[in-house]
Amino acid sequence: MEKRQVGQTGLAIDTLGLGGAPLGGNFVDLDYAQAADLIRTAKEAGINYFDTAPWYGFGRSERVMGDMLRGSEYVLSDKVGRLLHPGAVTNPMDFGMIDPLPFHVVYDYGYDGIMRAYEDNLQRLGLDKIDILFAHDIGVFQHGEENARHFRDLEKGGYRAMDELRKAGQVKAIGLGVNENEVCMDALKIGNWDVFLLAGRYTLLEQTPLDTLFPACLAAGTSIICGGPFNSGILAGRDMWNYARAPAEIIQKARALGAVADAFAVPLPAAALQFPLMNDIVSSVIPGPRDKGELEQIIDWFETPIPTEFWATLKSEGLIDQAAPVASR
Repeated sequence: MEKRQVGQTGLAIDTLGLGGAPLGGNFVDLDYAQAADLIRTAKEAGINYFDTAPWYGFGRSERVMGDMLRGSEYVLSDKVGRLLHPGAVTNPMDFGMIDPLPFHVVYDYGYDGIMRAYEDNLQRLGLDKIDILFAHDIGVFQHGEENARHFRDLEKGGYRAMDELRKAGQVKAIGLGVNENEVCMDALKIGNWDVFLLAGRYTLLEQTPLDTLFPACLAAGTSIICGGPFNSGILAGRDMWNYARAPAEIIQKARALGAVADAFAVPLPAAALQFPLMNDIVSSVIPGPRDKGELEQIIDWFETPIPTEFWATLKSEGLIDQAAPVASR
């Protein structure tokens, strides 16, 4: 598996990683044995970079991932900003979860909250290290008007906690794990971040970071990990986009992309997986397969040859940004 550097750190990660949201039962009915089999399959395929979060099944994803990585070589990213408190939520599907552990979330992006979340993560994982630590889902997309308070907590204390963990060598890189460009731009003003895990914003369907965020990250030495390369499934044959049912204009664009892919006999999901990595600022792409079979299909798509004429046609038809780097030969 090809590896790329994370920011300006000495840490290198696989260009294809494993996203851990489905391992916690987020939007999918997947039990422990199936989750463990999925991780085992990833390791056997040479994937060594894994991502998880307390949010995924309120700890379920962390538990199985820790069990499967313990005693082996791995690179792991985990997230802070949410503390898990005892007491089950009334209706897990309100949070998009099937059979989560009996906890509920309390948001805390302050110094003490970040430190406690980091320690709690290690306890649930049963591991002695987390390589990359992300402040998770800070931003208006998640918090609305409450985000001003949360971002102030991150600025006044949470960033300092993450920076201290990095300086002490307890984590190798820090960043945000978010779904929006603007909060990353705001974060660049308050600290020195190694990497942003940006879900759904730099994909075959959308390239909005090219205008401002990516140039700012390049100047700051901050790299990008692309989550959600299928935009919640719309680029892999499903009707989901941004964690909800896709609107008509998104479906129409996905069909236009698919028509070009069909004309070149290219699987659209293969193009979706490979597109972000043609931009050098991207360190890794981390889809979240829902079972072993989906992971095997993803690996096949990742290795599918795609003719340069395909990318040229997408540009000539105005389906991707003219500034997006693509293969030219």
